[in-house]
Amino acid sequence: MTSATRAVAALSALAALLLATGCTAAPGSTAPTSSPRSTPNEQVGGDGTDDSDDLEGAILDDGRMFAVVTWGSSSCVPAVEEVAAEGQKVRVTLMDAATDQVCTADFAPRASIGALPEGVDPTQDVTLEVAYGDISDDVDLDGDAANSGAPGSSTEYLPSAGWVDDGLLVLLTWGSSGCPPIVESVEGSGDAGTATFATDDDRMCTMDMAPRATLLSFDDEAVSDDAFTLTLVGGGLDGTVTVRG
Repeated sequence: MTSATRAVAALSALAALLLATGCTAAPGSTAPTSSPRSTPNEQVGGDGTDDSDDLEGAILDDGRMFAVVTWGSSSCVPAVEEVAAEGQKVRVTLMDAATDQVCTADFAPRASIGALPEGVDPTQDVTLEVAYGDISDDVDLDGDAANSGAPGSSTEYLPSAGWVDDGLLVLLTWGSSGCPPIVESVEGSGDAGTATFATDDDRMCTMDMAPRATLLSFDDEAVSDDAFTLTLVGGGLDGTVTVRG
């Protein structure tokens, strides 16, 4: 979780949704996918200014991966194009989807997933130097001694989660890139919360195993980001996850 915090107000839809092409990867692809925040909000700081150019992030997968959260169309998530490290500083370049892709006309947070380069120590603080179009921003990520997965090592394909802002966390799951989890409800208080996902699903799913990022929003005055436990229900994801960051 970055050091910057700000109040986040509820967003009414900016426009009716356009018909969108499916943002899925081809069979065999490991490209990450992202689901939008369960309750899309405007990115407005406490002083009333637009903070949509400010980026957030988290370390995931026990220290092997990271997420960068940007704002824009929920159906067109920027891809992590390039990653390079110098010590604990990691340069990350994000690229928008193909120009011929039709995107929904909403404005929501999206999480882009990438792998931390070998040599980065996820138990120590990490700075992501992110370039995304005209936006350049440093995202400071807190190290965690519990991160025992070395960057570059094989994943265990287990769910993981990290706080990216007050009341907002990113959940990493693994499965078909064409069928990311669908959030039905989110509730939480104190140091525990529950996310319920749709189970009956008639979608055509790609036959790959990819990281999928899902943003979950809680009332930041009702929950604590200290030792928070997230229970997953439905969607083949049943279990618990300790949220870090």
